[in-house]
Amino acid sequence: MSLPIAPKRDLAGEQCMFVVGGESLIDLKAEVALSDGRLIGRDGEDQIVMTAHQGGSPYNCAIALAKLGNETGFLCPISADAFGDYLLGPLKAAGVTPLLPERMAEYTTLAVINFDSNHNARYGFYRSADGAIDATKAIAALPEQLELYQIGGFCPIKPDEAAQWLQIVRAAIAKGATISMDPNVRPSLIDDFAGYKARLSDFLDLTHVVKMSEEDLDALDSSKSIEQHAAELLGRPNCKLVVITLGDKGSRAFTAAGTAQAAIYAPPVFGDTVGAGDSLMAGILSWLDERDLLKPGRLTALDAAALADMLAFGAVVAGINCGRKGCKPPTRAEVDAVMGA
Repeated sequence: MSLPIAPKRDLAGEQCMFVVGGESLIDLKAEVALSDGRLIGRDGEDQIVMTAHQGGSPYNCAIALAKLGNETGFLCPISADAFGDYLLGPLKAAGVTPLLPERMAEYTTLAVINFDSNHNARYGFYRSADGAIDATKAIAALPEQLELYQIGGFCPIKPDEAAQWLQIVRAAIAKGATISMDPNVRPSLIDDFAGYKARLSDFLDLTHVVKMSEEDLDALDSSKSIEQHAAELLGRPNCKLVVITLGDKGSRAFTAAGTAQAAIYAPPVFGDTVGAGDSLMAGILSWLDERDLLKPGRLTALDAAALADMLAFGAVVAGINCGRKGCKPPTRAEVDAVMGA
């Protein structure tokens, strides 16, 4: 399958926008300061010391998309508090357009992070501003030329928010957007898991490209294999491409025309895995768009060779990010340097 790079343009010659809709938040990374000399706190007493970092899967993905050279908009309510100011900085630096400029009175959502023995992040959430979505305002903020709309993982969690976000997704579809989703299933955030799964199903029925982790699949139904989950997703009304991340075992991809698996790209120095999946997703979407493949009919035809190339590119984007502490996606020049080495 020949896959030349051919950047997409609309009929007026302008680049179409990628829009990511969903949560932004502050990651509070906790380190326990103990009195026996390990991580002693400033005043010498036992305490928890935290550092704040910008985060949220859609937020990270929007920044990663922009740094890879895509015109990108971010659709999320931003608080008027100091954390909201902190969130806007990296968006501006990456060239992401905040599509909802009106700041919210609600406080910024917080996520408290701890790490397991494998350096994988584990989260607890305190939600607020990101859930204050108004479908009417959000739909009005969507650009006219919309190449892709990505659904955020928090969108299906609460019934009232899900109803708002579904309206926005349908409006994006009406503009001709390809729809992608990275659910990031968070059981700790969900009171009614059966209701959540039903709402998630509504979103997945509208989605063309789905990325999930092994952990997501296990949370949804641990009795099914990866292959069974992928087949069920591809059997939905619109899904054409499924990507499953396997942690340090790499990733897999599935279409009607083929399957593939790729290893991770291990950076020279390891930082952590925060934002790895978001960076990989941005890499995959960028790779597809550059080859004029980010359309449902073209996604269907992706064979094993094309899927392997796609996953390898995404792995490099994710791997460079993992060479840093926190989510700091690479620029396109950094990715090209590794790919060309």
